[in-house]
Formats: sequence, C-alpha cells, structure tokens
Amino acid sequence: MNPYPDQPPERDRWILARRPARSPVDPWRPSAFLLEEERAESGEIVSTVTIFLTNRECPWRCLMCDLWKHTLTETVPLGAIPAQIDYALGRMAGSDRARPGQIKLYNAGSFFDPRAIPVADYPAIAERVRGFERVIVECHPALVNERVLQFRALLPGRLEVALGLETAHPDVLAKLNKRMTLDQFRQAAEFLRRHGVGLRVFVLVKPPFLDEAEALDWAERSIDFAFDCGATVVSLIPTRFGNGALEGLAAQGLFSPPRLATLESALAYGIRLQRGRVFADLWDLEKFSSCAVCFPARQQRLQQMNLDQTTPQPLNCAVCGGT
Repeated sequence: MNPYPDQPPERDRWILARRPARSPVDPWRPSAFLLEEERAESGEIVSTVTIFLTNRECPWRCLMCDLWKHTLTETVPLGAIPAQIDYALGRMAGSDRARPGQIKLYNAGSFFDPRAIPVADYPAIAERVRGFERVIVECHPALVNERVLQFRALLPGRLEVALGLETAHPDVLAKLNKRMTLDQFRQAAEFLRRHGVGLRVFVLVKPPFLDEAEALDWAERSIDFAFDCGATVVSLIPTRFGNGALEGLAAQGLFSPPRLATLESALAYGIRLQRGRVFADLWDLEKFSSCAVCFPARQQRLQQMNLDQTTPQPLNCAVCGGT
C-alpha cells in the first residue's frame, strides 16, 4: 500500500496517479447548467442560474477535488466562455424561473485564473450577465487580486466571490494539498471586504483524516472562521468519493464519507448562529444516507432549511434512529 506523501510535489503525483478517466468536453459548450432557488441576502427566494463553464483545469491538485473530470488541458479560445453563457441562457430563456436574480459562473477552478478564463473575455462575459442583480464566481484565494476589481468594474450589479476554505483545521488543510494557509485565506477575504466584494465560503463536511465526531466539531469551527472572515454565505459540502484519491485514502482507513446526520447537525449549527446564510449542498445526497425509509423526508427537511434558514425538529426514524 502506497501511503499518502508528506510533501506537496509527491502529493501531486500520488493524487494524479489515482485519477480515473477525464470526461470529454467541448470548449464551446458548458459542462452543465441549471436553475435553482436560493435565499438571497434580502431574505427573498430568488431564481438562480448556475452555469458550469468548461475551461482549463485548475493548477492546484487538491486531494478531495473531482471537478477536473470536466475540464480541458489547455486554455479555451477567445470567445468560448461568452459562447457557453449564451448557450446556457438561451436554453433557459423560456422559463419563468429564469428571471434575472442571481447567476453563478462556476468553472471547476478559479474564475480569475487567466489560463482558465481569458481576461480579454471579461467585457463580453459582463455584457451577458448584466441583467442579473448578483454575479457569483469561484476562485482560489491565491488568485484574489486586481483582476477581481477589473471584472467587478464591468458589472452593474453586485459581485460575489466564492472561496474554498475547506476546513479551519490547519493540519488537515495542509494535507488537502490546496497549498493555502488560514492566514492566506484571511488576507484574500480581507481584500474582498475592503473592496466591497461579497464573500461566499465553501466548507467541507468530513474531509479526510477526521472521524465523525471531529468532522462535526471542525465543520462548526470552520463555519465560525468563515463568518469571522466576513462571509455572508457558507456552503457546506459533504466530502464524497469519485476522484480516485479518496478511494485510495479509504483503503488506508483515512477517509469515509460523512453520515447524513453530521451534515444535518452542521447545517443546523450554522443557521442558529444567525451570522449569515448557511446552505447544505444536496447534490447526490442519497449517497450519504443509510436508510431508504427516512431519506425522502430528511432530504425535504434539508431543502426547507436551505430556503427558510430555520431549524425544524430532527426527524425520528424507527428504522435507523436518524443516523
């Protein structure tokens, strides 16, 4: 058994060696797009467009990431990103839920990485999203710089940047191979705050190297840390299999996905703080459930918590006990 290395260069190689095949993607088409509802800062429930842009893979090799599956190995041509936005918005134009509210431009990496999103395309991108009140993009904290302000200046609405904190546990964060410290995260968050750019933070629920009790404790601490850094939104992402590396860690007893109850408890903790909105990522949620009897009701409860930002009583299940 090949143990997980101690140094970043060796970690990169270990992670890459365990990857499954990359999915074929088209630089002129988004990998996916969808409409969803989200509770806005005002308390309103707003229609939110999410476009998963196809672009060059992120230069970091994070241990838990599987987003690279839908990326390219080279920079997209000029005009490709605006064309992807046109494609997605054109196919959602007939829906009442597509009325301008928020749009998320997620690119499986960093929007402000010029090798992923060409800077020359910023004006064309901004033109296509000008009807939305809020534009949300994602970025590695190391790339929060003047390009953020350059893009923000082109938008009539509000810009929000989503940063992956992942965890406030300093040792686990280092092992995730994100090549970022908590101080560097604070600095990026402060840059956004100083320039009036909104901050959304991604937090992993049960990253590798933590047991279930530690996972909940550090999810709560990470939520606290995110709000201390000025976040108005925290998105909780249950860590899931699928990138090869996590399967390798699981074989060594170093990772298992969180139980649904851990995600529920972390979300309830964050909402009760009333320091900002806290959402649970519900994609593929059934994978975290051990009980088919209570899962539909628990999924519905989490959806309602996301929208209402309330904490209804946990469900009692005679079969599983609500684990």
